[in-house]
Amino acid sequence: MADIQYPISGSCQCGNVRYELLSPPKKVLACHCKECQKLSTSAFSLTAFVSADSVRFEGELLQWNRMAESGNKSYAKFCPRCGNRIYHFNPDQPDELKLKAANLSDTRVLQPQAHIWVSQKQDWFQIPEGVAQFDKQP
Repeated sequence: MADIQYPISGSCQCGNVRYELLSPPKKVLACHCKECQKLSTSAFSLTAFVSADSVRFEGELLQWNRMAESGNKSYAKFCPRCGNRIYHFNPDQPDELKLKAANLSDTRVLQPQAHIWVSQKQDWFQIPEGVAQFDKQP
């Protein structure tokens, strides 16, 4: 991983929204909750936790929000053309973004340190040995 060069570019499917990740994520989590399964249309969603000042965005973004089971505010920014989610955030914590970074040009930085909400994970998915697991939100 030492050979990863920053910034790493990313974009939505249509290219309307582009961004650059300027430094490594603080952490990467794989979330298996039902909401993330809907979001990703897969078994889980990958999230890279980053400082807001470590990402530069270009292009129009729209916003959607909901309340999480924890009571936290979950806001999402997405491309209005193709609908790709770009990041999530809690407006009460504006310095931290939850980047939906599977659309980075170099995804080697997306190795999850933990899997969360494994109480809702798909039975067929096997979490790699030695990776931390949490039944719900840690």
